[in-house]
Amino acid sequence: MAAGRGRSRRVSLPGVAELFRPAAPGPVDPDGGDQRRASGREKHAQKITVYLSAEELLDLERARLALLRYGAAADRGRIVREAVAVLLADLDACGQDSLLARRIARANGASPDSTSPAKAISD
Repeated sequence: MAAGRGRSRRVSLPGVAELFRPAAPGPVDPDGGDQRRASGREKHAQKITVYLSAEELLDLERARLALLRYGAAADRGRIVREAVAVLLADLDACGQDSLLARRIARANGASPDSTSPAKAISD
């Protein structure tokens, strides 16, 4: 057997039910924010590749340096995980009025309510 042929290169992905489950709101803290947490510094079993423009990467590095000046040292991966947690918490709490939904709808040239599944079905 040739080297490497005995190992499967297939990636284990979540099932359809898990991918398309409704977003459930997480616990809410007394200050009105969501308690969704980023995973922090630990070994992660899942990985994605994200391509950034030079400007986006520079902005990410500037954010890392700003956090360092504020006494909050974090690597770029941690910053991205925290940002994702914040945006997903907002999406869970606010739905189509969330920052993420509004920005993506605007980038796609649509208003947020024109992207709702019920609206698309009734049209």
